[in-house]
Amino acid sequence: MALSKRPPGRQSGTISFASTLYLGSVLDLLLAEVPDCVAPEIRLGLQEALVNAVKHGNQLDPSKTIEVHFCVRGETYQWSISDGGKHDIDPCRCSEEQDLPEEESECGRGMFILQQIFDRVEWNSQRCELQLCKQVKGSRSLATTI
Repeated sequence: MALSKRPPGRQSGTISFASTLYLGSVLDLLLAEVPDCVAPEIRLGLQEALVNAVKHGNQLDPSKTIEVHFCVRGETYQWSISDGGKHDIDPCRCSEEQDLPEEESECGRGMFILQQIFDRVEWNSQRCELQLCKQVKGSRSLATTI
């Protein structure tokens, strides 16, 4: 796992790691600066997004990597997750559904879950990048991050 050091005063960082479903330590790093009051739900959302990147994007290929950029700006927390794969299903088309997709649905429940947790969910198919954003009211500006 690679971790870039952030310059003093900037609240951002980047982690890149080989495709694996052993995500505990990655999630711990990504949640290090997230307030405890929202950490469990954000952990669930990030886990869903990372598992999808590993399974659907990188096809469980450990030679491919996942890259996550994390940024804090005031009360806004952002994650950009990139993988090295091609996605068979357009997550944007799946996200148009308002209700929880049926179990038999071609589209998984991942985008539905992400939209329930995060305030903004954007998929960039050209870059194989998922952007997640969460506003946390009353969170303090943090001095350290990953």
